[in-house]
Amino acid sequence: MEDITKRPKVGVGVIVKKDGKVLMQKRKGAHGFGTWCFPGGHMEFGESLEETARRETIEELGIEITNIWVGPYTNDVHTGEGKHYVTLFVVSDYASGDPKIMEPDKTEFFDWFDWEEMPRPLFLPIINLLEQGYNPFK
Repeated sequence: MEDITKRPKVGVGVIVKKDGKVLMQKRKGAHGFGTWCFPGGHMEFGESLEETARRETIEELGIEITNIWVGPYTNDVHTGEGKHYVTLFVVSDYASGDPKIMEPDKTEFFDWFDWEEMPRPLFLPIINLLEQGYNPFK
C-alpha cells in the first residue's frame, strides 16, 4: 500500500518587490532552520496561488501585496529532512503595512535585499530557483 505521507507537498514562495529589492526572512523552528527565504508556506485546500500569497504575507510579516503574478516553480527534495515540496513562486509588489515578525516561532529576522546580493545560506527552493537563472527584475 502506498504511503501518502511521502507525497510531495505544495509550497508557495512570495517574491515581494519594493524599490528594486526583495523581502526575505531568516527561518527558525521549521525545516530549513537558519536559512533565508521569501515569505510563504503551504497552500491550503481550495486556495488559489494569489490567495495563498496574500494570506502568507499577512500571517508572517503583516504586509499587503498587490500586482500578483505567477512565476516559476521548483522541485525541492530536502533529503536530510525527508521532505519533498513542489514550490510555486509568485511575484508581487509591496502594497502597504510595516513589515514585522508575526510568527516569532518561525521567523528570526527579515529585511529587504538586492536580488544579486541575497543573504546566505539560502533555503533549498531559492537555491533551485537561482539555478534556473530566474530574476523577477528582468
